[in-house]
This record gives sequence, C-alpha cells and structure tokens, in this order.
Amino acid sequence: MRKVSWFMIIGLMFAVLLTGCGEKSQDEVVTDLEKRLADMSGYKTHATMTLQTGKDPQTYDVEVWHQEKNYYRVALENENKDQSQIILRNDDGVFVLTPSLNKSFRFQSDWPTNSSQVYLYESLIQDILIDGERTFTSTEDHYVFETKTNYQNKNLHAQEITLNKRDLTPVQVKIMNADLELLVQVDFRDFELEASFNEGDFEMERNMTGAQIDEPTMAEPSEPFVVHYPMYEPQGSEYIGSKEIETEDGKRVVLQYGGEQSYTIIQEQSRIVPASTPMHADGEPVDLGFTVGVMSEDSIMWSYNGVDFFLAAPDMDQEEMMAIARSVYGTQEK
Repeated sequence: MRKVSWFMIIGLMFAVLLTGCGEKSQDEVVTDLEKRLADMSGYKTHATMTLQTGKDPQTYDVEVWHQEKNYYRVALENENKDQSQIILRNDDGVFVLTPSLNKSFRFQSDWPTNSSQVYLYESLIQDILIDGERTFTSTEDHYVFETKTNYQNKNLHAQEITLNKRDLTPVQVKIMNADLELLVQVDFRDFELEASFNEGDFEMERNMTGAQIDEPTMAEPSEPFVVHYPMYEPQGSEYIGSKEIETEDGKRVVLQYGGEQSYTIIQEQSRIVPASTPMHADGEPVDLGFTVGVMSEDSIMWSYNGVDFFLAAPDMDQEEMMAIARSVYGTQEK
C-alpha cells in the first residue's frame, strides 16, 4: 500500500510540473509581444466599439486592415448604418473619407503614431510595452494587462487589454476615466494575422468608390433640422445666444459662448460635395469618439448625423476644444 501511495504522489507532482510548464510569466509574454511587433507583416480584424460617453451608449462596427509598415484602412460605421467613415494611410498621406457626403480630407500627418488608437493591435502592444507600471493577470484563456493610456482624449485615463493566450491577438479593450468608470469598450472578432491584400486596397479613390456602392450618397433630409448644444462648457465660459442665418443651402445656426474662454459653434445640414477631390487639411485628424474630425490650431470641424459642425475657439487649448466637440449631442433649448 505504501508503494502505491508514493507512486500516486509522484504522479501528482509530475502532473503539477507539466501544468506549470505551460504558464508564461509577464516577462515572457512581453518578450513575445516585442517579437510580434517587430515581425508582424499585417492583419485584418472586425470589432464592435461601444462608447459610454453620452446620454445613451453608442455602438460602432469597426473594420481594420493594416499592412506593414505604414498602410492602414479603418472603416467606422454607426449602429444605424446611415453614415460611415474611412481613415486611410498610404504613400500619399492620411485621408479621412465620408463616402455618403462625397467628402475627403487629406493630411500630412503622423497618424496613427502620434497617439494611441484603441482599435489598432500594434498601438495596444506599444501601450503595454512602454508602461513600466503595468499590471498583469493570467486566466485560463487570456492574458490581461492594465496600463496607462496615450489617447487624444485625456479623460481616457486607464485601460484593460485582454489578449488571447493561444496567439496573443486582442480580445477586448476597456478604457476607464480617473474614477475607473467604463467609457469605451472594444470587442474584437475574426482576427487574421499575416493577412493578404489586393492591389488598390489602400487607395483613396478605390475606397471612396467602393464605399459609395455599399452606402449610396445621402438623400435630401426628410427630418427637420435640429440644433445641437454642447453638454460640456469650460469653466469661465457662458452661453450668450444663437442666431439663424438663411443661406442658399438652407438654415445655418450660430451658437455663441463668451467669457474667459469664448467660442462659437456653427452648424448646418450636411450637403453632398459635387466632386470627391480630396481637400487638403491644415491640421490633424482628431478622434471625437462618434466621428473623426479635422482639428487646426484654433478650430475643429466634423460631420455627424447629417449635420456639419464647425467649432472656432481662438482663446482655448486643443484639449478643451476636443472636450466641447465630443459633447455636442444635446438638443434641449437654451
């Protein structure tokens, strides 16, 4: 009986050792991620992005294509599927396309390397690698890292990045504010490493034309024009009033805010641009959460829900401008 007991003990010890052999340490996982970043030739993936920053959650479908080193295509479509945007990077620069309006902006920009991008795999790896104070957890199927962030929106304070244990591809990202309240969640699916691409996949004209076939240009609006107000007002600013201007294209509304940080918001019904020649933008593409805008030194312009917006703020820093723009979704009267 004693021999049987010893054999059982040795067998259990051996099983424990075998189990332990498959578990990687944080340093080993980080080393693997460094190698993945250096060797990766490209990927394709789909994701669902949910924003909790407004009154109601907003959900977007995101399709990402990346081909080494600087070719990107990110297609964003809102849950109502009534307007999409495409961010492209190729040898000619960075483009933001809004196919339903026939609009395209061209930038000479460092995007996407100038800040973190929640839906880009290599950006998430970089966030893990550069944070010396990151935390690491291993579960049955996943590795989970908690890191600091480097997003344009400074309210996005911390993030939880979940990776598939089998191949280190992203499964989920959660981004929280300073109070650890969830603001953004991205769930990845259909992740394809070492993906193949066709000639022209990253060309501006081909993407604009292809998207317009899938999503025809916007029809004339049937709903009455609704004025939107910012839900966030910087300290020292106050609402002064609004005025309506009739133009050849319809109504234009101007909201004016005074005080130490004065600003103006102009909005009008979106119109389809007759030609899709890219407009050169002296500025940077800016992530507003629900859409991608164009930010210059003292202004931001964007389109959303069939409305064109222009925010001019000569007395304000860019972080405050972005905070105001992200909050322009209210419709209550002032």
